[in-house]
Amino acid sequence: MLAKFQNHINQNLPFLNGRKLLIAISGGIDSMVLLELCRQSKLDIRAAHCNFQLRGNESDGDEEFVKTQCEKKEILLFVNHFDTKRFAEEHKLSIQVAARGLRYDWFNTLLINNDYDYILTAHHLDDSLETFLINFTRASGLDGLTGIPQQNGNIIRPLLCFSRNEIETFAKENKLQWREDSSNDSDKYVRNKLRHDVIPVLKEINPGLLSSFESTISNLQQAQTLVDDASRIVYRNVVKDIDSQKKINLTELMQLPNYAAYLYQWLEPFGFSDWDSINELVNAQSGKQIHSKKHTLLKDRNELIVFSKQKAEENEQYLIEKGQKEVKFPLKLTFCNVDDISVQTTNTIFVDEEKLRFPLEIRKWQEGDLFFPSGMNGSKKLSKYFKDEKFSLLDKSKTWILCSDNQIVWIIGKRQDNRFKVTDQTTKIVQIQLQE
Repeated sequence: MLAKFQNHINQNLPFLNGRKLLIAISGGIDSMVLLELCRQSKLDIRAAHCNFQLRGNESDGDEEFVKTQCEKKEILLFVNHFDTKRFAEEHKLSIQVAARGLRYDWFNTLLINNDYDYILTAHHLDDSLETFLINFTRASGLDGLTGIPQQNGNIIRPLLCFSRNEIETFAKENKLQWREDSSNDSDKYVRNKLRHDVIPVLKEINPGLLSSFESTISNLQQAQTLVDDASRIVYRNVVKDIDSQKKINLTELMQLPNYAAYLYQWLEPFGFSDWDSINELVNAQSGKQIHSKKHTLLKDRNELIVFSKQKAEENEQYLIEKGQKEVKFPLKLTFCNVDDISVQTTNTIFVDEEKLRFPLEIRKWQEGDLFFPSGMNGSKKLSKYFKDEKFSLLDKSKTWILCSDNQIVWIIGKRQDNRFKVTDQTTKIVQIQLQE
């Protein structure tokens, strides 16, 4: 196995040679074999162990074992303790998701703080098969059926071409020691049920299951590459990136016979997963929305718009005291006194200071708001103004207004209110400017 491992590194992962590598080590057979293979291959390694404090004395025993092994092999070891249960409860996560997040956040911190290059984990071919089967039993696209990737950013999995049997054989031949995780015997986890009950039956049906699976994964990964290429080509014709938004042209999209497949490719990275609702959204009335954890998908006339959820809530307000010269959040405004009016634009207005009542307020618009638009007689509701100006729901959600004593001074960057404009009787002029 050592020769096969070294050949695999040199042919497929040559960039690991001469780099500073951090090995995730649990104390189990997989990570102990990875550690030994890297050591015998003279790679530049150090190790990191997470004590998630989930199995009491057993977790502490794993830690002590790892410390002893790394001391014997003269390998630098980092150890961290996590209150995983509390973290999971506070963030409403499963224990497994919480542990994974804590683990990789810490690993990345170690890389940054110590100028290391890559994290190596001991996932192997059987793990990839289990992941494939888990995703197969759920609603998954092609990307979920391509197994565990060999590289994901700075995370490298150099054992993915090795089976569990190969790893066990190497461990015994090299008289390695390791720790058994008692949780691996429990069938309360889906992965363990597949490992203990399903995969042995599949291996009975096809003794060459792992070899067949490896070929299948290779074929699926090539198919995924074709899908990615087609998606990028179509994307250029259908999607526009404007500011921090993605606007999908529905007229162009629906000319494609399999437009739902393209939507999946484009929207899945933003955390969307309710594909039935997304397909319905294509033909829904304007204004309908679907939400992922961090993004919103909006149907707006002939477009689907993807944008990050607004950090500011509708009831947030920001006060501006008299004499204040600058506001930096939620947008940047500057205030200064001037002697006369220069060219007025949508980003610059001039107001009569004596008509202002401080503190001024910046807030989002509310139902019932009305103002007296500059250049017009009388008042108009903001909702009517938005409709006349053809504001999308997204445009409205991003609009801020400047108020004085709850009267609108300026729809910021859009339209000034007549009530505060400079007249022949004005003695103090304030220039208010929106900085891009």
